[in-house]
Amino acid sequence: MSIYGPYEETLNNILADVEQQLAEWNDHQLAANQPKLYEHLIGRVKTPASMAEKCRRKGYPESTAAALRQCRDAVGVRLVCNFISDITRCLSLIEQADWCTVVKKKDYITNAKPNGYRSYHLILDVVEPYEDVDGQRPGHFFVEVQLRTIAMDSWASLEHEIKYKHHVANPERISKELKRCADHLASCDIQMQTIRQLVQEGERDK
Repeated sequence: MSIYGPYEETLNNILADVEQQLAEWNDHQLAANQPKLYEHLIGRVKTPASMAEKCRRKGYPESTAAALRQCRDAVGVRLVCNFISDITRCLSLIEQADWCTVVKKKDYITNAKPNGYRSYHLILDVVEPYEDVDGQRPGHFFVEVQLRTIAMDSWASLEHEIKYKHHVANPERISKELKRCADHLASCDIQMQTIRQLVQEGERDK
């Protein structure tokens, strides 16, 4: 049986509900003649095998309760934004939303990981009309949200491809080069944000 027990279909329903909420936000922004919130919306439910492996790695029991309570990323959504300011807009909307509560935040944009990884991570407590693993209805379910720019997302994807799917002959040099690329891309994000602000200021002055 799946580590998610009877909740596997529920998790897919929750993912669909969260994706719909985020898509509606984006539509509302566009309808108000505001820039779109994000360029790409990527959602997934972690596979049962992957979740079971994580529980083993973390020293948790391979149980449904551990998968849905001790681990908080069974349901995950990534918003890939054009500009850093769009991440700020998304974050503001999430923090003010009435359908979820932010229970944890990690800002890897201001404080990048040593390898150069940048992203903003959130754990949400989402209330849904389904029974949860504690027997509550409406139930509480955790959803992980990652907010990144296109540049951050590209770097993360390529770093994973290079380091985890190939044997690296010179890992220290590769790590240094990847860190340098991450820093260059972060500078590009800041430059693009500055350009956007200049364009917006020019439009307001017309």
